[in-house]
Amino acid sequence: MAGEFNSISGSKRSLHVQVAREIARGILSGKLAQGSILPGEIALCEQFGISRTALREAVKLLTSKGLLESRPKVGTRVINRAFWNFLDPQLIEWMDGLADTDQFCQQFLGLRRAIEPEACALAAKFATADQRIELSETFQQMVEVSEAEIFDHAKWLEIDIRFHSLIFNATGNDFYLPFGNILTTMFINFISHSSEEGSTCIKEHRLIYDAIMAGNSDKARQASADHLLESKHRLPALS
Repeated sequence: MAGEFNSISGSKRSLHVQVAREIARGILSGKLAQGSILPGEIALCEQFGISRTALREAVKLLTSKGLLESRPKVGTRVINRAFWNFLDPQLIEWMDGLADTDQFCQQFLGLRRAIEPEACALAAKFATADQRIELSETFQQMVEVSEAEIFDHAKWLEIDIRFHSLIFNATGNDFYLPFGNILTTMFINFISHSSEEGSTCIKEHRLIYDAIMAGNSDKARQASADHLLESKHRLPALS
């Protein structure tokens, strides 16, 4: 494992975050095996060209994400994959380019199908007046983009992310809030990969929107479930 990492001493980013990213990508890619022990502090500091303080901050950050654990007289060990915090938006960012895109998007779609229909149902029931106003304004922007003579895919992506994130924020359930943040991180890759270019599914979004605004939980749940069918996302079925 000697010489696994390159010096980042000239990086303009926060050193400990950059170090954490490099180590995390080594773990996520499998180059640093589960259960393996990282090189000692001195060796890592020399490889990265950083101080012990920066390295320790990086290890602390990765420990909080479930990737590493440090033990006296043992060292810093890569934890089993079962304990990695895949719901951490920063960890998801660091995975970019490492995972099989089809499989990654398929797993993400599976997560959405498990929780998003219920989030829509809760939003229909618990969204505040201000949240409904914001959702209405956002949906109107979706309509405008979808009806424009020249389709702006980047603008659609931005508004679509906001629309779905608003739904999670309007559930009245704090445990749903982190998923709004995850969507912001993951939709950029997911929508670009799985949606037909120029396709907005505006009719499906309208059904979700109308049901939430009408306070109809059952219709909101069903409209969301229909929107998340595999056949509508250009993803191959899992074997």
